[in-house]
Amino acid sequence: MKFIAKISLCLFSLSGFSQTQIENEYNKKEVYITMRDGVRLFTSIYIPKDISKTNKYPILMERTCYSVAPYGENKFGKYIGPNSFLEKDKYIFVLQDVRGRYMSEGTFTNMTPQVEHKSKKDVDESTDTYDTVDWLIKNITNNNGKVGQYGISYPGFYTAVGTLANHPALVASSPQAPVSDFFFDDFHHNGAFLMGYFKTFPVFGIQKNKAGENHWFENQMIKSPSTDGSVLYNNLGTLKEASDKYYKDNFFMQEIINHPNYDTFWQKRNLIPHLKNIKHAVLTVGGWFDAEDLTGPLNIYKTIEKNNPKTQNTIVMGPFSHGAWAIEKGKHYHNDIYFGDSISTFFQKNIERKFFNHYLKGNSKEAVALPEAFMFDTGKKQWNEFTSWPPKNTTKLNFYLTENGKLSNSKPDNNGISEYFSDPNKPVPSSLNYAEYNGFTPKNYMSEDQRFAENRPDVVSFTTDYLTDDITLGGEIMTYLNISSSSTDADFVVKLIDVYPLDEPQNTDKPNVLYANYHQMVRSEIMPARFRNSFEKPESLTPNQPTQVKFRLQDVLHTFKKGHKIQIQVQSTWYPLMAVNPQKFLENPHLAKKEDYTKAFIKIHNDSHIEVDIIK
Repeated sequence: MKFIAKISLCLFSLSGFSQTQIENEYNKKEVYITMRDGVRLFTSIYIPKDISKTNKYPILMERTCYSVAPYGENKFGKYIGPNSFLEKDKYIFVLQDVRGRYMSEGTFTNMTPQVEHKSKKDVDESTDTYDTVDWLIKNITNNNGKVGQYGISYPGFYTAVGTLANHPALVASSPQAPVSDFFFDDFHHNGAFLMGYFKTFPVFGIQKNKAGENHWFENQMIKSPSTDGSVLYNNLGTLKEASDKYYKDNFFMQEIINHPNYDTFWQKRNLIPHLKNIKHAVLTVGGWFDAEDLTGPLNIYKTIEKNNPKTQNTIVMGPFSHGAWAIEKGKHYHNDIYFGDSISTFFQKNIERKFFNHYLKGNSKEAVALPEAFMFDTGKKQWNEFTSWPPKNTTKLNFYLTENGKLSNSKPDNNGISEYFSDPNKPVPSSLNYAEYNGFTPKNYMSEDQRFAENRPDVVSFTTDYLTDDITLGGEIMTYLNISSSSTDADFVVKLIDVYPLDEPQNTDKPNVLYANYHQMVRSEIMPARFRNSFEKPESLTPNQPTQVKFRLQDVLHTFKKGHKIQIQVQSTWYPLMAVNPQKFLENPHLAKKEDYTKAFIKIHNDSHIEVDIIK
């Protein structure tokens, strides 16, 4: 079964540097590096053959839970670095299996809690990073004394937490699509469980019995009964029924089921509060259409910037899905939307390569010649440079959700409402791409056409008139929903949509896609009403009593062009992407039974609004 390739695909460049060239240019060495508590971590090291006392190389490292295969000193990987340019430039490339994974010893823990005050025996991912760097510097002959690290997705977490190692040789880190907190990234959004990740749990919730190169969890992977992935999800039942059927012994699923609120279990796995005293250069990378880790890179960058003002700290956000900047496809699309040519190569060559070559081969005491924020405008389809992120040259603008379906900049002077009927037994689809439901995680929905949802009775839509000028949203988005419901709980999904003109031309690359009146999703987020006042202590709704549900959508840089419309859609179910909220307040909604599912009439009051930052 080749699902590991699906996981790891985004972790390496589609290299122009062939495997034969790698074998010709590098020697491979495999070692166990002993951590301070005695646990040994398996490490593959690729060393340039021309290394010498007069030709020294820096070290560039990735620590991963996804295997450093192929194993064996005579077996070479197709990709040994973050991109082919760096492979050609030559580094000492180091790949390491983290604790409890594949050939390494120890026990695997999801989002290993960071130990704030360490004794000599305390270990976490930052101490493992320190101990690894220290061994490499002392034991690889003719290294130049400088170490960098990188990683995408879960390895992005290991890179981000590795910034806390504070080893003097560590001079550059690039966390890419990094996980920061599983209550807000990946497996949850604002505490709402991502049902679309249901098939991933064998990878993260089964401990291996012994060190080895095989995928020990392979026989636990769920096989879909049809190429139509909705068949599986429509037959899963409640989250409790599904977990009992497939994951009764899966430790990660059971942790999720038993910790529905943001309790100490989740809080101590939150990396954000620990990002202090970082003294080396950091390049954080993300994708505007990353369905897995969009919150992580934005929050990690902002936190490092706030807590470490003297650190060389750069953020890059491109028109990418999860990790897609590591793979060049020529014409760059996300789902149906074309953004330009060779965008991944531009990032690899002009940003990532420049960053590592400067700090690892050049003068690491001086700042690299990159902007503070290199951000892609997904409406104009071009790169923009900023001296700060969010940008400072913005003004706040409110879009009000008025009862006549209009999205207006003027606050209504009446008490009107918009109402919809939400039935957990018949949820709003999150996508019409049924084949993608069979994938490891969903991704195309992030820019998918939303016309299918616009006129449903369980969705309300608010739309501007056709714009007479371009309007650029750049920065943060806040949602202020003033709602009332006939039930005691509900989720609220808000989608920001770019509605194309009626005469939008066709794209010959996509002959079956109707672009006229295309409703492209630009940004979206979900918020359980139970967490409106506290993620730690949920509260029920009082039926038919108005209350505010306030939450942030992830940042955006998108120009809505003249002749387009801006639309907001609001709904309370979003399946199978998100688990269905029973709409009846329960102490643990993950244990809901079918009889708990409660139909509800939900009102959106006129003074509800979306607050955006406008770049002039």
